Amino acid sequence: MTAVLTGLLAISGCAGNTNVQTGIISPTDYITASPSATATATATATPMQSAASGSDTFESKLANMTLEEKIGQMLLVGIDGTTLDAQAKRMIAEDKIGGIILYKDNISNLKGMVSLINDLKKSNAENPVPLFMSVDQEGGKVSRMPDEYATIPSNGSVGAADNSGAAGTMGKLLARELLSAGFNMDFAPVLDINSNPDNPVIGDRSFGNTADLVSRLGIAEMKGIASEGVVPVVKHFPGHGDTSVDSHLELPVVNKTAAQLAKLEWQPFEAAIQENADAVMVAHILFPELDSDKPASLSRAIIGKLLREEMGFQGVVITDDLTMGAITEHYTLAAAAVDTVQAGSDILLVAHEYGNEQAVRKALLASVQSGTIKESRIDESVYRILALKDKYRLTDQPTAVPDLRKLNQDITSWRSSLTK
Repeated sequence: MTAVLTGLLAISGCAGNTNVQTGIISPTDYITASPSATATATATATPMQSAASGSDTFESKLANMTLEEKIGQMLLVGIDGTTLDAQAKRMIAEDKIGGIILYKDNISNLKGMVSLINDLKKSNAENPVPLFMSVDQEGGKVSRMPDEYATIPSNGSVGAADNSGAAGTMGKLLARELLSAGFNMDFAPVLDINSNPDNPVIGDRSFGNTADLVSRLGIAEMKGIASEGVVPVVKHFPGHGDTSVDSHLELPVVNKTAAQLAKLEWQPFEAAIQENADAVMVAHILFPELDSDKPASLSRAIIGKLLREEMGFQGVVITDDLTMGAITEHYTLAAAAVDTVQAGSDILLVAHEYGNEQAVRKALLASVQSGTIKESRIDESVYRILALKDKYRLTDQPTAVPDLRKLNQDITSWRSSLTK
């Protein structure tokens, strides 16, 4: 095992030794942190951050994982259809993928959704690490839950009320929706600022057009989601609000300087990091003033230097979907996968086509075997992933089809309060 992991396992305890700022500490922090800093971090840990003692800690899991298993944990993938198929089973059982994302096409109705999620988790029974079961459930036009759930309005509607309490309740309601079906991770809140009226992808997905409003309400939603036991993923760093191109189709370019971005786009993300954000999704946007060669999602200057070093984020970094046009029109998936890991990403989102998951997995395996990426770099990412799963005490336990009457009443009541 690598020297990094040896240093990790020399420290007693696990998720209790968390970074005060982010709730997750990286492997290198274990090695360099002073005893007093470690004690302070331990004192600030929440009960959810404490892992069970003994042989089942995530450190021991990491120590016993093969390279193939570790790379599997770095893949969060989409599947086809509304029922479990052979390819999905294979990715879970053989490739040991770390998580699944479901889209609207995967969800037909409440009973079918719960059945699919339970089947996916059951397929993971032989693996020691539970799955991230994730979804984009923002409210408004980005809502994946079936018709049995009461409608949650857009962030823009909540932003118009300018009520942090309402945004916090929104986060709790979103999390309750997800938990009722068996999900444990939400790609929300959106921390983009709606500064460009011609933006084809953000609009009312944003809370508004000022950094203060988006920061206050976005952090309230983030905390609301986390408080119910669902992992919130803030997005789309370093800011998707001033684009005029849909990154699902092509690569947007934002010609702003670092000073300009710091005055607007970055502020909600910096605030979220200060408020213990667990995970950040990085966008496929080219910022020539920061990195003239690579988009944010593949850029060491933006992920490694700006997000990690300058902003101090030590949690989990997730790419936006690598099968989007912004990437596939300019890079091979293999090259993009290696670039984003070298840049500092921990989880690679591969949302479409089983062959794409295979291409990304093979590229990462080959890059480690050739020495292009050190296995210690993989260990750092997998450590963060396992720490996050441990913090939220994720399991693959099945979920019963829920009775939604109380939840829907609460959503309807909260929704009515926005207009009062």
